[in-house]
Amino acid sequence: MPEATEVSPALRPDIARLRDAGAALAATWFLLCGCNVSFPIEPTVYDLLVAMPDGIKRLQVKTTTYKSKNGRQAQVGRRPYSVGNRGLLAPYDPDALDFFFILDGELTMYLIPSQVIAGRVGILPRNYASYVVGNAAFLMEGPVSAA
Repeated sequence: MPEATEVSPALRPDIARLRDAGAALAATWFLLCGCNVSFPIEPTVYDLLVAMPDGIKRLQVKTTTYKSKNGRQAQVGRRPYSVGNRGLLAPYDPDALDFFFILDGELTMYLIPSQVIAGRVGILPRNYASYVVGNAAFLMEGPVSAA
């Protein structure tokens, strides 16, 4: 049996990279739930297609690490294509998506139907506690030592 190799101490999760990891974390959660996941090849309004028991669903993944005096805030709007991507946020068409999968700075995961968020460009995820599906905070913990 090969010897265990220690992981470089330089490899540590950083919540500042949540945006980069959001879609992969969402896909992993669905895969662990037994749902097949597909990433679109071409740009589209959704980030993932998920085969759920009641059919294929379109999901937009959003992440947030921004915390205001009211708590974590999540942008659930999109920027219409513009030079420098500086246009005002616009709400997603609730008929173009089925769900928002939101990961906040504590790695709480929310699965919110698009109809619930319809017309909004920003939300406080904590106000949607009934849509919490889990928490991935364990990913931020240090290495587990073998017994």
